[in-house]
Amino acid sequence: MSKIDLIDNNWVELVFEGRNKAYGAYKLRKETSKRNIMSLLVMAIAAVIIAVIVGINTVIKQNQAKVAMTTDVELSKLAQKKEVKVEKKERVKIEEVKPVEKVKSSIKFTAPVIKKDTEVKPEEEMKTQEDLQKTATTIGAFNVQGNDEVGGEVLKAKEEIAQPEPPKNEDDNKVFDVVEQPPSFPGGQGALMAWIKDNLKYPVVAAENGIEGRVIVQFVVGKDGSISNVTVVRSADPSLDKEAVRVISKMPKWTPGKQNGTTVNVKYTCPVTFRLQ
Repeated sequence: MSKIDLIDNNWVELVFEGRNKAYGAYKLRKETSKRNIMSLLVMAIAAVIIAVIVGINTVIKQNQAKVAMTTDVELSKLAQKKEVKVEKKERVKIEEVKPVEKVKSSIKFTAPVIKKDTEVKPEEEMKTQEDLQKTATTIGAFNVQGNDEVGGEVLKAKEEIAQPEPPKNEDDNKVFDVVEQPPSFPGGQGALMAWIKDNLKYPVVAAENGIEGRVIVQFVVGKDGSISNVTVVRSADPSLDKEAVRVISKMPKWTPGKQNGTTVNVKYTCPVTFRLQ
């Protein structure tokens, strides 16, 4: 068997010697070597690209493995570290130096009381005029050894008189049904309805079941305009009732009602309408 040369085209000339070379077969055979060379080049380039991609993936995987290993080592080191206990130092209380009160020496004044001699203690005996004249101390409520005879003061007995508790005003927590000036929502009734409409969330269960209705809610507007004691007066559906109470409880502060010129707690009734579009 003769050796096959994929590049040499001399065999084409031998095959088509004396034949019609204008025929398409001659041209195809003539370009066979060119096509073989292009095929080899394409295969070589594809092999190089595949090798490069495989090499890059290998390097990336190796780097990821190194990073994961480093992270595990660092985490294990952190786990092995002991917790540092921070001891809180107690604050040193600095006692304020109280000024020393200047006191003048005094002798207790004993009011005359008729008692038996055996019942009278020596310190409770009345001082005679001669005793009082002999001493330079003054007469006070106690027997006191003073520290400043010139600038000091004589100690006096202090009596604390219990003050009666101020009477509680029962009207402070009273809730009025009707007042001279009823409470109002900021902006009026139209603003109230608009606010409820904007903040109302139709319950999903009620919407799926096509439930509509009007819930009558009653609440108290406090003296500071806050809303409290929200209750349902007339129910439409449990899900609608719950949403109506939520919306009313979320309202901003009102302008409180007044009675005799004083702000008071007032009951207020408001309807909340649920209507499917």
